[in-house]
Formats: sequence, C-alpha cells, structure tokens
Amino acid sequence: MHIITSGRVILPFVVGSLFASQLYAQTHDHPAPAATAAVPSAETKQAFALLKTLAGEWQGPIVEPVSKTNVKMDVSLRVTSRGNALVHEMKSAEATDNPLKNDHPVTMIYLDGASLLLTHYCDAGNRPRMSATVSPDGKQIDFDFLDLTGPTSYGHMQHVRFTLVDDTHHTEEWSYLQANGKTFTGRFDLVRVSTVASLPAK
Repeated sequence: MHIITSGRVILPFVVGSLFASQLYAQTHDHPAPAATAAVPSAETKQAFALLKTLAGEWQGPIVEPVSKTNVKMDVSLRVTSRGNALVHEMKSAEATDNPLKNDHPVTMIYLDGASLLLTHYCDAGNRPRMSATVSPDGKQIDFDFLDLTGPTSYGHMQHVRFTLVDDTHHTEEWSYLQANGKTFTGRFDLVRVSTVASLPAK
C-alpha cells in the first residue's frame, strides 16, 4: 500500500456549514422514510453488533505477505456516529505515528439498507466497498468486493474476513489484488491490549 497526502480543511467553512445545516433542519420538514426501504436482517444486525464489541486496542503479528518478514501490528477499533459506524485503523507497531509517511489505512463499517458494508480508505489512494456475509454461527464475517473509486495502478483491497474467537482474541485476513492480477493475503492474529473502558479520556 502507498501513501497519499490529504487536503486541508478550512475551519471557518466547516463551522459555517454546520450552522447553516442546523438552521435548515429547524425550518424544513424532513420527509418520512420510504415504507419500502430495505432493512437489515436480524443476522446482519447481530453481525454488526458483534463487530462493535471489538472496540478497543489490539496488537499481534502478521507475516508480511510480500517480504515474508514478521511484523507486529497495532489495530484500533472505535464505535462512532451514535453507534452507526465502526472505525478500524491499523499500522505497524514499530512505525512512527505519522500517517503522511507510513501506512495507516482507515476503514469504515456500517449498515446501509439491508447490507452491512465496509469502505476501506487505502494508502494506495482508492476506496473499495465490500458487502458482508455472515457464517451460520455468526462468528465469521466476510466482506466481498462490490466496487471502488480512485486509481487502481497499485491494486486494491479485495476481501476482508473477521473471525471472532473470544473477548480477547480475534483474527483478520486482508486480501489485496495487485495490478498484475495476483492476490496476496495478510493474516492478523490479534490480542486485546485495552478496552474502550480502560482507555484514557480525551
């Protein structure tokens, strides 16, 4: 995966937009949701609920699939947007916390209509979307490629699998489709190092 730089956000514009949106919400009626809107199944909602129990900090080894060297990874998961999204971040434990120089991709997991979706904001500069399927026991959640935006000259993430083992252990498998058509998979064997409750307040 490769690093791209991100643009700067102008604070006054953000504040002004937020204020304007609040005024609009106060002065306009919101249409009722369509009665025919798709809703997630009980299994899909349960899978999302289980993924949200992973909130906290995790660490574990991965055999880097290209160089075959052992790398220790830090993984962070955080529930946000009033429980409507799960943020996943990962980076090498040895790397400095500088996302402009080191790989530090962000992934969002969320319900969209009847589907549980994942959008991966890749260091390769693209954003693949994937849709979840759940194993019969609900402990394994596979995200399969749907589509993407952004360049594919370096390839893109193709598949993600979460396997929930217990409260302190889960595995993740991230499969990457290279520009030459070959796929490699990195498997993270992760152990919980802290929960949300144990993290310091910000």
